[in-house]
Amino acid sequence: MSNKEVKAALKSAREAIKNKEFKEALKHCKTVLKLEKNNYNAWVFIGLAASELDQPDQSQTAYKKAVELEPEQLLAWQGLANLYEKTDQWDFKAELPNIYQKLVELYASSDKNKCYEVIKKLSDIYQSDKEYLKLAKVWLQHIQLKEEEAVDKKELVQLLQQMTQLLSDCLNEEEQDNETQQHLITAFEKALALMDPVPGDEHKKVSTDYVKCLSKMPQEETKMKVACQSMLALYPNQSYPLEVLCSHYLRTGYMDEDAVGSFSRLLDLAPNSGLGHLGLGTKALQEGKYKDAIKDLAQGLKKTSSTTGWYSLAEAQFKMHRYPDSATSCSQGLNVCVSGDKELRVKLLRLKLEALVRSGGEKAADQALETFSQISEAKKDPVLLALKGRAYLNKGQIEQALKVSSELVTSNPNLAEGFALRGLIHLAEGQQQLAEQSFLKAASQGPDCGEYYFLLGQLYWDMGEETRKDRSKAHTHLLKAAKLDPHLGCVFRYLGHYYREVVNDYGRAQGCYKKAFQLDDGDAESGAASVDLSMGQEDMDTALSVLQSVIEKATPGSAKWAWMRRGLYYLKTGEHQQAIADLQAALRADPEDWVCWECLGEAYLNRRSFTAALKAFGKAHQLQPCSIYSVYQTAAIKQTLGKFKEAVAEYLQITAQQDYVPALKGLGECQLSLAKALMEDCRDGGAIDLIQQAIQNLFKAVQLRPDLSCLWKLLGDACTTVCIVSPNKAQVLVPALLTGSDPNTESQMLNQAQTLKVGERCYVRALKLLPEVSSLWYDLGLNYYRQATSPSSRTEEDQNSLSLLLEKAQQCLKKAIMMDSENHSYWNALGVISMNKGLENYALAQHCFIKSIQVEPNNVVAWTNLGTLYFKKDNIELAHEAFKIAQSLEPLYVNCWIGQALIAESVGSYDTMDLFRHTTELSTHMEGVKGYAFWVCSTLLDKSNRNSELYRYNIVQMNAISAAQVALSKYTERIQSDPDAFIMLGYLNEHLQLKRQALKAYQRAVELLQSTSPSEELPFSLGCYGRALCTSGQWEEAVQVYNSTPLQELSDLVGLALAYCKAGLFPESSSAYERALAVASNEKQKAYILTALALLQHRQGNLDSAKTLLFKCSLLKEPISESLLCLCAVGLVHGDATLASAALTELLKQGSASGSVVEQRCLLTCSLLALQGNFSAVQREASRAVHSNPGNPSLWALLSRVVPQYYPKKANGGAVAGHVACLSSMTQGKRALLYSGVNQLAGGRNSGEDKHRNALKTMQRAVLLCPDDPATWAGLMAACHAENTSCYLSGSAPCRQALEQILMSVVSEKVRSVEEIERPLAQSLEGWVLQQAVTGLMLEGQLEQAEALCTQVLTVSPEHPAVMLSLRQVQCQRLLMASGGNVLPDAVLEQLNNAVMMNPTNLGAWHWLAEVYRNQGLLVQAVMAYRQSLQLASQLGMHSCQVASLLRLALLALGPCMARVPGNDWQDLVLEATTEVLKLGSSPVALLFQALLQYATKMTARDTRRLLERLVYVPSREFPVTVMQVASWYLLRHLHAKNDQELMNVLLQHAKMNGDQRLLDFHSLLASSSS
Repeated sequence: MSNKEVKAALKSAREAIKNKEFKEALKHCKTVLKLEKNNYNAWVFIGLAASELDQPDQSQTAYKKAVELEPEQLLAWQGLANLYEKTDQWDFKAELPNIYQKLVELYASSDKNKCYEVIKKLSDIYQSDKEYLKLAKVWLQHIQLKEEEAVDKKELVQLLQQMTQLLSDCLNEEEQDNETQQHLITAFEKALALMDPVPGDEHKKVSTDYVKCLSKMPQEETKMKVACQSMLALYPNQSYPLEVLCSHYLRTGYMDEDAVGSFSRLLDLAPNSGLGHLGLGTKALQEGKYKDAIKDLAQGLKKTSSTTGWYSLAEAQFKMHRYPDSATSCSQGLNVCVSGDKELRVKLLRLKLEALVRSGGEKAADQALETFSQISEAKKDPVLLALKGRAYLNKGQIEQALKVSSELVTSNPNLAEGFALRGLIHLAEGQQQLAEQSFLKAASQGPDCGEYYFLLGQLYWDMGEETRKDRSKAHTHLLKAAKLDPHLGCVFRYLGHYYREVVNDYGRAQGCYKKAFQLDDGDAESGAASVDLSMGQEDMDTALSVLQSVIEKATPGSAKWAWMRRGLYYLKTGEHQQAIADLQAALRADPEDWVCWECLGEAYLNRRSFTAALKAFGKAHQLQPCSIYSVYQTAAIKQTLGKFKEAVAEYLQITAQQDYVPALKGLGECQLSLAKALMEDCRDGGAIDLIQQAIQNLFKAVQLRPDLSCLWKLLGDACTTVCIVSPNKAQVLVPALLTGSDPNTESQMLNQAQTLKVGERCYVRALKLLPEVSSLWYDLGLNYYRQATSPSSRTEEDQNSLSLLLEKAQQCLKKAIMMDSENHSYWNALGVISMNKGLENYALAQHCFIKSIQVEPNNVVAWTNLGTLYFKKDNIELAHEAFKIAQSLEPLYVNCWIGQALIAESVGSYDTMDLFRHTTELSTHMEGVKGYAFWVCSTLLDKSNRNSELYRYNIVQMNAISAAQVALSKYTERIQSDPDAFIMLGYLNEHLQLKRQALKAYQRAVELLQSTSPSEELPFSLGCYGRALCTSGQWEEAVQVYNSTPLQELSDLVGLALAYCKAGLFPESSSAYERALAVASNEKQKAYILTALALLQHRQGNLDSAKTLLFKCSLLKEPISESLLCLCAVGLVHGDATLASAALTELLKQGSASGSVVEQRCLLTCSLLALQGNFSAVQREASRAVHSNPGNPSLWALLSRVVPQYYPKKANGGAVAGHVACLSSMTQGKRALLYSGVNQLAGGRNSGEDKHRNALKTMQRAVLLCPDDPATWAGLMAACHAENTSCYLSGSAPCRQALEQILMSVVSEKVRSVEEIERPLAQSLEGWVLQQAVTGLMLEGQLEQAEALCTQVLTVSPEHPAVMLSLRQVQCQRLLMASGGNVLPDAVLEQLNNAVMMNPTNLGAWHWLAEVYRNQGLLVQAVMAYRQSLQLASQLGMHSCQVASLLRLALLALGPCMARVPGNDWQDLVLEATTEVLKLGSSPVALLFQALLQYATKMTARDTRRLLERLVYVPSREFPVTVMQVASWYLLRHLHAKNDQELMNVLLQHAKMNGDQRLLDFHSLLASSSS
């Protein structure tokens, strides 16, 4: 083909590529190649087409072929570049830079813009591949091209800046290329040369980058310095070049003048520059200025962390012997040390090791050993081995240290460190002589080491007696050590010890201590000694300045010594708040310092923060139990706070260890305070015991310190205090030495007068020690006054001696007033003494009281005494004004209120009782108590005002009887010679039903009155005493007491008659009542007496006489309801319904009643209805009473009581009624809880139905509330039996077995303790419990135990019919079980019949006998037995038993009917029995029996279905479940027989709804049998 064809094919290929028909293009190109093998364009087109067809390898081959053909042509190179950029293959990427480089060469001459673009791409590749040399060359080529174009300088500068920025990364590489660095320097130099203006911001920035670049090139040190100097010359305020220079000097360690100048200039520009401080610190370290070095280095390292800086700081701290700080700095340096600087790391580790060893302590020693293990070749270094040995020594591992020392001595015999180690080991072992030799050798080998001389000096200071006498050797070596190492603070501390203790040169000692503390501010001993010396020299300013400087630098929890000393200083100067703050800070440093806790407690105490002080002293005592001071201060604080009992316990803790006088004094004071508190509450016996103990303890203190007047004064107070109590209780055991009696005897019992005399002697002794103390004269005067007014003194001394005592008291008070006339108490006491009988100087008394008020206007006591003076002189108005002022001054002062009450009483005010009551509320004062009791008793005796508002308020609302009784009990405890008080107390006790206390009070009143002259009060008290004897059941003694009275009062005669009656002397009782009847003053009294006579006649069996007397009562003008009640009760007891009904009708005519009368009337009405056989009306009557009086708990209890007996169908309601009564009244609730449990038993409420509300739970609560009531235990037995029966019926095992005999024994025990009147009922209950126990044992199958129980009871009561019946029942059961249910012999049946006949009123026995006859097939005899039980139930009026007998009879007759026995007799019997049951009330069981009878006689009749459906389709709560299920069974059989599928489905659906699975199973069984 011709060239035209080639061109045409290329054109076609070009068109195909343009149209993206790449395969066509390939065909055309192949056509060209066939014609012209080396056609450049064809190969290029093939490369392009193959590239677009994702054939990179073919494309690469084509492009390379084209390049080989025409290497200078751009098209193929561009194609290759595009292919490599497009294709993600590593080999293509690797060749791409070479392609770019060729393109740069080709574009350089043709297209500069394209050239720059390729250079940019090539630069990016080199930068990403970190080929910095090639990158530099490319940029240089780029810049050269720009220079050839003669571009602007600014553009060249920008290119050079970009080049420097790109090449700066090469300085961060580990392997740095020198040629690249030179290109970078050249670029910076060119850029700086071309930049304009100079100086300028851009020039400054580039200069900064240039300096930074040079700082990373160690070989360019000269250029770096020149660059920095040039930059500083142009920009003198720039700190960066100085920082670079400083970093260089720090790194190289050259500290010449230029370096120091750079550091100083840098700090001038940037005061907080870390490099500047580091540089100056390093320079100071080299010059030995360690303190300055530490300061500068620490400040510099805060800003700039440098390994070299940390090492320098650690070295400076080590030189200053701050070893812990040095170790810490080394650790910081190791943390920032780079891995490449191994030499510096080893230096840090060595320094850290030595610092840790010298720090001391076990923890530091462990760290030192760990550091030793981190140093390579450490085991070959003898110095490090010596340090390792010292680390072992610090840990207390002497053997390990000795081992290291032995190795050192062997390997390096002349090593000074080895000798020092051996000396320290000897010192630890206590071998001071050997230690001295080792230290001497160490000093000879290292004469320039001050430590060795210090060790010698310290050793000589601590050596034995001989060395201690002459401590000059210690002084010499310490001075040598101080000279060699002036920074060793401990040397100066020991020098301070030497100058203070040996030379007594406190000035030089303080200088040494100060020097030691300056060198080591952590040396607490030196600092404390320096401060102590300053304080000792009264240089408080210096001491405080030192303390202040330490505290300002101290961190929380440190500098304890400084905080504590400053706290003590503030405590001394009275700045308590600041003292507390400082002592608290000291405790934060050492919480276990008990001395500091005591100081803190003292500070709190001075600030009056008692609670905080208690805690502080308590903590001190906890830390130091032997410290008496803490316990004493604790006791003293509690005494101050009025916690006398706790204070006594603390004081006793001290006195048990030693006779500490302050503790004995405080103990006596507390006991005396406790005694006074008991006296205020009239607890005189306990008060006397405490006074006696106080005297004993104070006497111990006096024996130890007889020179202390305060102790004698306290003894006098203790002895004088006995004047308050009753004389017969004031028997005090006093030490014999104190009484002045025989010193050979330890103690002597003194009466009240003798004890007061001892108090006088104690006051006199105190006055001998301090005769000018006015308060002692005052106390002595009061003692004389107490002696004169004491009841025991009035009986023992004549009137003259009492007057003499009063005169002495008056003189003592005058003496006290002469010494201190401004004390109002002295004037008041003098006034009281002057008023007393024997002096009666009322003018002087008035003057004294007025003078006391003038001295102290707010003087409530003086105003009260002044009012008393006016009242005594019958000046009521002035007295009232004085008392009123006293009340306004102090409303809680009881005496002024008593004065007002006496005034009110004297003028006949209605407020008298309120005022006296208020006095008893304020405090117990004898006069106020007796006044209040008198008014309470007077109000109670006046029975005409019981319904008045005044009575309800004063007596009922204010609980006056209880309050007066309590107060009067205290009064009689204190004053035991007041018969009136005892009579009132007895009367109040009677009202509170406190029979025994009333009897004692009346007896004491009679004894006091009989011991005095006869008075009108004696007969009254005898009558009261007799009444109390009757109340307590002492009838014979009551008869004697009543007979000792004149028997003129009606109350005495009636009381005597009652006593005769209770004692069983009925004729005498009748005679006494007849005498009383003659004395009776009105018809009402006669009615009561006649009623009592009627009851007496009834008790004697004279029923007609009793009725006559009761009828006579009803005919009086003023009939009483009690006679009608008695008449009704007589009718009920004797079954006379007519009499009872008539009496009850008359009783109800008397109008509405309230309280217990309502309950009595309801009970009588219910009893009458039961007697008449109207059982359903019994429940209705009780319910009606409850509805009329819903707030009466007794009626609720009565309703709960009658429901189970007369209307058991409503047993659930009866249980609720009992629960309401229990909630309404605790008194009624105890019994009502039993009734509620009985109702639950009657309703069948067991734990299977309700776990929380059932009979067992209720009975358990009843037993807890009334454990002495036998009925509750019997109820518990019945509940347990019901639970067991329920378990048997449900098929589960009973949980409460073997309880019968235990509960029976408990009931028997409780029955013995009941009252005589309840004994018959209790014995009946005991018989029932026996039957219940036997029944329970039989139910459990324990027939042998049941028979043994009956036999055991019969041995005690051989003729007991109930027990005999139970025995026969058990024996019968055993015979039936033994014979397998065979026929019993006639003899056995005869014995069983006889046993039942012995218990004719036992309905259960007749039922059991009927069941035996039924089992034996003797149905006629069974019917007769059931009829007998029915007749008995009717006679006894037992409604539930009638129903039970009828239902059992119906069930018996139903059996033959179901068996289809011919005849109508059994059918008639079923109908008869069930009809009678339904007449008595609704009965689901009776209806079931009728339905079953209909089923048996007419199974498929419609009436059968109707009767059964009436029992099945009812709400589940109306009928028992058992009745419903039985009816459902027979209804299903009836429907199945009639094949009524529709009704059967209804019945089955009903069964599913009620969960009757047994009926569903029964249906399945019927269905399967029929199929």
